[in-house]
Amino acid sequence: MDHILAYTLADKGIHALAPRETLDYDDALDPGGLIRESYRIENITLSEARSIFLDWAIKLGPDLRPDIAIRRLLGLYEQGPQDQHPMTLVLREGLGSLLGPSGRRGGSRARRGQ
Repeated sequence: MDHILAYTLADKGIHALAPRETLDYDDALDPGGLIRESYRIENITLSEARSIFLDWAIKLGPDLRPDIAIRRLLGLYEQGPQDQHPMTLVLREGLGSLLGPSGRRGGSRARRGQ
């Protein structure tokens, strides 16, 4: 299956897989191993990571909430808060956009002064 994934990534113009330590692979969490393999791509760009993330999101099953899946993926692959790998940045962005703005944003009472 890895050779199929590498071929799919090669179709996107992404080559040169390089090793990166990861924990066990979970097909329900990472259908097709897209996220896992993105961490193995040498010199992956932010744009390429976003494209892979979109492919992953489309393949994610309906039984798993995306925010939970992203948290689990970050738990598997993130190498601390200083990790600046493009896929880590994209996963953090994805989690942030799913959670939305924090705190109260107000409502009609806030606009009316009550």
